[in-house]
Amino acid sequence: MATPALETRPQQIPLPLEPALAPEDLFLRVFRRLGLKRPAPAFRVAYRPFANLRSSVHLRGECAVVHISDMLENAPPIVTEALAEILLAQLFRRRPSREARECYLAYVMKPAVRHEIEEARRRRGHKRLLPPKGRHHDLEEIFAKLNRRFFRGELAPPRLGWSPTRSRTVLGHYDAAHGAIMISRLLDSPKVSNHLVEYLVFHEMLHIRYPVERNGHRRVVHSREFHEAEKEFPRFEQARRELKLVCA
Repeated sequence: MATPALETRPQQIPLPLEPALAPEDLFLRVFRRLGLKRPAPAFRVAYRPFANLRSSVHLRGECAVVHISDMLENAPPIVTEALAEILLAQLFRRRPSREARECYLAYVMKPAVRHEIEEARRRRGHKRLLPPKGRHHDLEEIFAKLNRRFFRGELAPPRLGWSPTRSRTVLGHYDAAHGAIMISRLLDSPKVSNHLVEYLVFHEMLHIRYPVERNGHRRVVHSREFHEAEKEFPRFEQARRELKLVCA
């Protein structure tokens, strides 16, 4: 009986991997893709140990100097290329593509990446706050009262304090990396009602309950759930009107 012939398949030879492009090459490729009617600059890219996730590009003669947070040094090339498009679009007053914005945001919003970013911010940064007990309003008392009433006491107390400066542009801020709520010292005044300060603290407490999310190419700082919860604050509209008067 004849032995059937074994089927032989052609041996598959793995294709050589394309060598990874240097960041300078990625920026040059994006520059050419943007179709700018100007000579390409010589790109110099450096990773810097910034305290937060920021990057920049500046033209200096025929050279483009790019500084990128070192928290992105291990990002995939496609993410670096997306960031290059965002930075160059800002520099040359173009609009970055939706795909570039979505790619970059998808990477930096990954839980593991967010954790690494916040750890770096804690190590490198410092949040300077004045004591929470001001001359006219006590932020710790306000937080405890609101926590019992609206959050069933479930929010862990963050660092609370007044800002070192009397800012009119940033009246309140929650810093997730440092676990801190800061209220502008401008509001520690007898002319500012306790109701308004309570509203601002409540607003920042909602940022603890509803963290920043991603929706495609956009960061969602105030989600629909956030806005719905905010309207539960007593005399919400009145507080908003008072806030506009303070900012005027």
